[in-house]
Amino acid sequence: MVGSSRMICMVAAVALFSAVVGNASESVGVDLANLAGWDIVVAPDASPSEAYAAEEFRAHFAQATGVDLPTTTAPDRADRHVFIGPSKALAASPVGFDTAAMGPETLRIVVRDNLIAIAGGRPRGTLYGVYTFLEDYLGVRFLTADHTHVPKLNGKRVIGPLDRTYQPVLSFRWSYYGETNRSPMLAARLRVNTIDGDPKFGGKTGQSLISHTFGSQIPTAKYGKEHPEYFALRDGKRLADVRDDWSESEPCLTHPDVFRIVRDAVLAELKANPHRENISVSQNDNAQYCLCPNCKAIDDREGTPMGSLLEFVNKIADAVAQEHPNVMVGTLSYWYTRKPPKTLKPRPNVQIQLCSIECCMIHPINDPNCRQNVAFCKDMDEWGKLTKNIFIWNYNTNFSNYLLPCPNLRVIEPNIRYFVAKGAKGIFMQAAGNSTGAELSDLRNYVMANLLWDPTRSGAKLIDEFLDLHYGKAAPPIRRFINMYHDHCEAKGIHRNCFGRAADYAIDETIAQAALDAFSEALALAEDEAVKARVEKASICAYRAAIDPVWESGGKPLDPAVLQKMRPLVKRFVELCDKYQVPMFSEVTTLAQAKQQLRTNLGLKADEAF
Repeated sequence: MVGSSRMICMVAAVALFSAVVGNASESVGVDLANLAGWDIVVAPDASPSEAYAAEEFRAHFAQATGVDLPTTTAPDRADRHVFIGPSKALAASPVGFDTAAMGPETLRIVVRDNLIAIAGGRPRGTLYGVYTFLEDYLGVRFLTADHTHVPKLNGKRVIGPLDRTYQPVLSFRWSYYGETNRSPMLAARLRVNTIDGDPKFGGKTGQSLISHTFGSQIPTAKYGKEHPEYFALRDGKRLADVRDDWSESEPCLTHPDVFRIVRDAVLAELKANPHRENISVSQNDNAQYCLCPNCKAIDDREGTPMGSLLEFVNKIADAVAQEHPNVMVGTLSYWYTRKPPKTLKPRPNVQIQLCSIECCMIHPINDPNCRQNVAFCKDMDEWGKLTKNIFIWNYNTNFSNYLLPCPNLRVIEPNIRYFVAKGAKGIFMQAAGNSTGAELSDLRNYVMANLLWDPTRSGAKLIDEFLDLHYGKAAPPIRRFINMYHDHCEAKGIHRNCFGRAADYAIDETIAQAALDAFSEALALAEDEAVKARVEKASICAYRAAIDPVWESGGKPLDPAVLQKMRPLVKRFVELCDKYQVPMFSEVTTLAQAKQQLRTNLGLKADEAF
């Protein structure tokens, strides 16, 4: 446990929270229940996100207190102001400070002597500061795009005097769920900084996710016919004539023309996108790396196919540095390139996107008793000796079955804390990003986003908080099922990555029935129609587990008794998916395709109702 304590302390240290409380004899705090007669001050030239931050503060404060504060750009007195964003008025006030040197997401909150100031760096610091204030001092919780919990303020609520600064430890944060990807408003409120939208939401980070790019930078369709030598040599054949570059081919990374072509493509992309902070130069999504004598010699020397890739990426990075000295060149450390090289080091402007796809997602990434995860941690330790520019691609859903229960809620917190403690600068938590309504997606999205913003928070408390606020009286049976299922899988000693069938995650008839019972009880306890709808959406995972015998039947005739039991369950499953507009059954299977397969497996005609 010594290692765990050290990790937690490190996370707390790098979180960069600071609170400086003035001497009570010199300054006094502010009673949030007594702000009648105050106003909100914004600059006449406030940025869109700063103006929106003032709107968000005003709306949520009014909802919490019943006091609708007016907004002004020209204050005419010395006190009783809430300054939102940098302004001349803020700079001239007793709580004034300069935000010019602050990072794009750094925020500062000052409260004392009848004044409140919330401001930060541009473009998102002030907006994030308002959300932090609303959460920490008024108890607001941004749960989903259509559900924000704003408790009523009853009685005195004195805060301060305080002077608090926060700079997020992770510069790239992506809780990859469709619920966030499709709502820039929710992304801003949860401080997920990778979703584009109206400028009022603060824009997104200039860092892009590092992903597969060779298929577009040197496509076989353009070069393969005349120059097969540009592509990987495997079993005496160049992979130059393929149907899909992404899954079937890789370039020959030691051919000088390949370097020239990719370099020119990279420089052209940066010229067309001058605000980019990084760019991908990375393998396609397959293991067909080049085995020609030149590539193989580098890989043999380095003990890993990352050898030829990193040598190539370093050369590209040198070329980029000459024209774009502030741009990082990123590459995946993924699959066959996860193992670091023996002697090569990434250039200072090279970013390593380390991927955990082989890992068990049922146990914490740093569980010493999980063999799959021990190997990953060893690689991460070795990468940490070679570079400080490590970003993480972590996998958090069952990509084969988005809607099945998945026993990995408990590992979200320790995984994020581990990555941060090991120096990760950004984390992509990949989940059901191309869908909505995946298994407990609203809960998971809330927990992930909050931990990415502040890794010192408790995952268990976030889970309980969401369940209680989102489901109200219906929360206990849902919590009971979540805990029972996770305990069940832990007792079974299951190890599984992010692809699997129900049996791979210890889902059997008993678990499925327990899920149905829990959500049936929750639905009966729901106090209004809004909560009933939330419970129904969450219950989709229970019906998906229950109908697994139909899904896995492979079209073979079902026993009449099983068919009689399954058909109404399938009908309800489909009804719920349609009602809550769930588009994807898995990462690659649409709900429409799944419906057809379920009809076939039930012995129904293609257009026959369930």
